[in-house]
This record gives sequence, structure tokens and C-alpha cells, in this order.
Amino acid sequence: MKINHKKSNKKVQTSAAAMLNLLILFSASDKTVAQTNARIIGIDHVGINVPDLNKAVTFFNDVLGFTPVTQLGPIPLDADWKKLNHINPETGAVTIKMINAGNGASIEVFEYADNKGSNKHPNTDDIGASHIAFYVNDINASVQYLKSKGVKILGEPFTMPSGDTAGETWVYFETPWGSKMELVSYPNGKGYEKSHPKTVLWSPKNSPAKKISETDFDSKNNTVIVENHLKIWNEKDEAKRKVLLNQVYASNVEMVDRHFIAEGIDEIIKFIVELQTKNPEFKFTAKSVETNHNIVRLYWQFGSKMKPTVVSGMDLFVIENGKVQKLYVFVDQKE
Repeated sequence: MKINHKKSNKKVQTSAAAMLNLLILFSASDKTVAQTNARIIGIDHVGINVPDLNKAVTFFNDVLGFTPVTQLGPIPLDADWKKLNHINPETGAVTIKMINAGNGASIEVFEYADNKGSNKHPNTDDIGASHIAFYVNDINASVQYLKSKGVKILGEPFTMPSGDTAGETWVYFETPWGSKMELVSYPNGKGYEKSHPKTVLWSPKNSPAKKISETDFDSKNNTVIVENHLKIWNEKDEAKRKVLLNQVYASNVEMVDRHFIAEGIDEIIKFIVELQTKNPEFKFTAKSVETNHNIVRLYWQFGSKMKPTVVSGMDLFVIENGKVQKLYVFVDQKE
């Protein structure tokens, strides 16, 4: 029997092409074509133009506490580049500074020498108008600080009462060169998160401000943090307790008990107050503390002077950047 190789190869090629088309079709159904092709992971930086680079860097560094990292230029720009990027032909060289703005995207600051472009900021409702928002833990304290540095605050902090952004507080401010920027805070999350959506917006409050430092491995320092943790749970004075809480716990601290999860300082305060109200004569005492790098294990007991061990258990702490980031609570079962 003769085999027609040409027809056979053509069938194989046709089958292979059909299979490839099916694979492409199924791949496209898993993700949108844009997501698949762009392969975008996240925002690396935001670029802004300023009239005076040195003054802008001084503001970002001295007032906002950001760190200048890299610099390029002055870089002369040729005519073709200016035409392609809509730059006035008479504008001079560009100097670029990249600034680390904490936990999140960096800020790329541009200064054009002998700038012939518009020197007016766009109005809020103009096409192309934009702003940068910075997350803060205590927006009122941040506003007072900026005011003390002579920064113009545009209005007063406003808390969203309902909707997707319920619980978010924000306020705008002006930089010395007139750009509008924003402070925003939502320590207990936003309204839409309560419905457990499939996608949650990224937030710097949910990530450590920086990588774990060597000080987080200091056993003596971590022991002090745990001792202050016990002081918090025994402190009856609200003001003193709040000061200790902010010193010991990260703003987005998470306490995991077998019956519940408390997220943020406010939820932990509520639990402490309820516990003290139900057990006014009880207090926590430490049985032992063990450290392992930035992980600490505290064995404790809870009771009155007459019966100090009514309840006993163990707390496991994860310490990052000098504060408790995670707290896992284990209560001993009664026999």
C-alpha cells in the first residue's frame, strides 16, 4: 500500500494548527488578551515635572521623609525626541531624580532646563490633571505636622460615611511648587472589603514599611516588646494603653485567636476593654519568654491574686520593623 506523504503531512499540519488554535482560544478565555500580552505586574513609579529639582527633592526629603536614590542628566534632547514626546523645540536638557517614597511606587521627578512649556498647573477638572496620594496611619497628626512645616492644606480631612470607600479619610495639600497631592487613611479598611470581594485593592498599610531589619533579631529588644505587650493588656488607663499600643503594635496588626481574628489596633482595644470589664480583678503574668530571630513565644497565665492561673496559654509574636505584626493566641484547654 502506498502512502501519500504529502497528503499525510498536510493532515498532520492541519491537525497541529487546529490544536494550536484551540490552545490559544482556551488561553484567551482564562485571561483577557490585554492582561496576557501586557504582562504588567504593578506600578513601578509615577513621574512628575517640577520647576526646580533641588527644591522639590528638599521638600520630599526634609518634609515628607522620602529618600532620593538615583539621578540621570542633564541629558540633551534631540529634535526628533522632542517632536515624538510633544516637547517644545526650544526646551533644554532634562535632569531626572528617582525618589523612594516608602512602601509602594517610587516618584520620578523631572526638571527641564530653560523650559519653554506651560508653567501653569492644570486645573483639577482639566484633562491630564493628576495627583499622588500617600497613605498615613494617623491623618490628623500628619495634617498638623504638614501645617507646622508651612504646607498648605486644602480643606479639612473628610471621612467617607458610606459606599465602597466608607471608613476612608482623605485631604489634599499643595507642594511648594503648586502640585496637588493627597493624604489618605483607612486603618480599618474600606466599605467594599466587608463583602469579601474577589479582588481587593492593594494598600501600603497591608505590607511592612521595609524589609525585616537586624534589630528585629535582637532578643533583648524583642523581650521588651513582649513585656510591654503584657502591660497593654493589664493597663486600665485608656490614654496610657493607647500610647503603649502605638509603640508595640503595627497599625495593621492582626491578632488570630481560635474563635476570631482582630484586625488593627482598634479591634484589639475593643477586645481588651471587654476582657477587663468581665474580669476586673484579673491580670496577665508571664511564665516564660523565648525568642527565635524575630519570632517570640510567651507563656502566660491570667487570674486574680488568689488564683493567678485561672487561664493559661501561649502567644506567638511575629515582629517586623520593631513592632508586633502578627499575634497568634493559644489558650490551654481545661481538663
